[in-house]
Amino acid sequence: MKKYILTLLILGITLSSSFAQDEEAQPVYAFNSGILIDAQTSYIPDARTLEFVIQHKFGSLENGKSDLWGIYAPGSNVRLALNYVPVKNFQFGAGITKKNMYTDLNAKYKILQQKTSGMPVSLTVFGNVAIDGRNESAFGTGKVAESKGDNAEYTVKFSDRLSYFSQAMVTRKFGEILTLQAGASFTHYNLTGWDYNHDVVGLHFSGKIKFSPQGSIIFNYDKPLKISGISEQYDWDNDEWAWGTHAKENLSIGVEFFTFTHAFQIYVGTAQGILPQDMMMYNQNDWTDKGLAFGFTITRIWMF
Repeated sequence: MKKYILTLLILGITLSSSFAQDEEAQPVYAFNSGILIDAQTSYIPDARTLEFVIQHKFGSLENGKSDLWGIYAPGSNVRLALNYVPVKNFQFGAGITKKNMYTDLNAKYKILQQKTSGMPVSLTVFGNVAIDGRNESAFGTGKVAESKGDNAEYTVKFSDRLSYFSQAMVTRKFGEILTLQAGASFTHYNLTGWDYNHDVVGLHFSGKIKFSPQGSIIFNYDKPLKISGISEQYDWDNDEWAWGTHAKENLSIGVEFFTFTHAFQIYVGTAQGILPQDMMMYNQNDWTDKGLAFGFTITRIWMF
């Protein structure tokens, strides 16, 4: 009898320890929306959830009150998108953007989830493919950057309209106030102008500082890197590789307010593009030289 009682006690202690460990190691959710300003985050809603996204950027602030600091200025950009989560930690979606009439298909997968113990960070990967929907006359005139010549008309193939973006993100929530995320990306355009490279490698840094139960200060920074090993531009006069036309860094800061099903963000930033590959390849706005503009992002989720 004593042996049975001892066995039951040991089993009870083991099960209690196991349940205690399970209770301690709870998932940590760092963000309240899958998009932070114009950057992807590690957030993926629950399975069987549909998300609607509105991203809007106004014109430049440079004219001041004459056009209400860009709100009524030309040059606005809008993206509408739907995302669906069929199974836990996997999301796919589609969107359409005003600039270049991009249609994009995208997917996001969370490989690791930060927990209260055992796993200190979340690891998420994201990728998309975008189709440039403009008329042929809007495209550049060269498929190989180093073979410059006279402009010539040619037929734009469907493959020439495609661009790609892939990114890996590491996220950590520090307590209840601070969340930080860092990432690296690769951008590729099948067709670019003469002075552009087809490939861009970038670094990304974003985060939020919570100041109330439903409010946070948010920020995002994107840096296209100059890497000679992937440059296609050659300076024949100096007999060396050149950068070509290189995108400028993107810097944005704003505030976010959220509820259980909504997130609303308003910010000021530099990039006029919304798709990440467009920002990494083409952004020429400089935050130090009248390159800022207002924008907002709204997300709404429905659970089925």
